[in-house]
Amino acid sequence: ELNRLIVDVDAALDNYNPMEAGRKIEDFVDGLSNWYVRRSRRRFWRSENDSDKLSAYNTLYQCLVTLTKLMAPLAPFLTEELYQNLVGSVSPEAPRSVHLADFPVADESKIDQQLSTDTRLAMKISSLGRAARSKAGIKVRQPLAYAGTALAGSGERESLERLKPQVLEELNVKDIIFVNNATELEELGLVSAEGAYTVAVATDISPELLAEGMAREMVHRLQTM
Repeated sequence: ELNRLIVDVDAALDNYNPMEAGRKIEDFVDGLSNWYVRRSRRRFWRSENDSDKLSAYNTLYQCLVTLTKLMAPLAPFLTEELYQNLVGSVSPEAPRSVHLADFPVADESKIDQQLSTDTRLAMKISSLGRAARSKAGIKVRQPLAYAGTALAGSGERESLERLKPQVLEELNVKDIIFVNNATELEELGLVSAEGAYTVAVATDISPELLAEGMAREMVHRLQTM
């Protein structure tokens, strides 16, 4: 996704379209903060400094440094401050200024279009599922039996199946039900929709799920204390 961003920003600036470049960067930052960082919290917080934790930090660091360089023509003073904090303070051998550093070059061999498509769909379904939970007034810590969705075609269902474990965890549901059209979702639970996508979450909570939710709430409160 980062390499795709470099390609898009480079093309936009070559065409004298800084507004499009800024929008691409904004979309990437939103995905980085609201998906990658949240999905990687356990990797960041674990006590062991194993390869998985270090990989998570290294990926985030490379994203931030690259973003700083991409944004340099658009926000010169802010990016200089970021660059000095991220690079200047830890790499004396690096260029003295972000404006003296080379502009990022994409490695297009690392662009995985299918993974990008799968992830964007998972993010969309997760966002709509959280919105449905919010409408119902059900906290995310309360497990639910299922979420239901109607997708455009079999290709999208296969995409969601590939990242299903992440969506289940994001929505804290036990299963995802696929239906043929959005009208069927109203029978499954409370619905949230945006554009061509609709997601419903079950609002009936069994005693077992209620007990699990109470346990998670207790853990949360103890950790907060």
